[in-house]
Amino acid sequence: MTTTIEAPTQTNDFQVRTDPAGKPLAIRHDGRIWLVDPDTESQHWFGRDAWWDTRRTAAVGSGDLVSIEFWRVQVRTDSSSALRTVMLRREPLSTQWLLDSISDCHEATEN
Repeated sequence: MTTTIEAPTQTNDFQVRTDPAGKPLAIRHDGRIWLVDPDTESQHWFGRDAWWDTRRTAAVGSGDLVSIEFWRVQVRTDSSSALRTVMLRREPLSTQWLLDSISDCHEATEN
């Protein structure tokens, strides 16, 4: 598999639609709707914010201030379009998703 990284742009036209459990189903970006391919496996994990570098302070009971949520999903605009990999990120206590990257996916073919 070969990937080509695109530098994503943050626009007001970026939205993520999720199922009730929080799994991304579709992404609106750059005037297009990208559907998460149900035949591929999405990856979900949490990272940690470097709170010691940001020097954020919060009152007791403010919630989780260090967990960053990540999703890596395969998307396409329709059933015949090429798959693309999208990396999504949500900062602690945020309700808005951020677009980390978009890359093209090219599956290797056997000769």
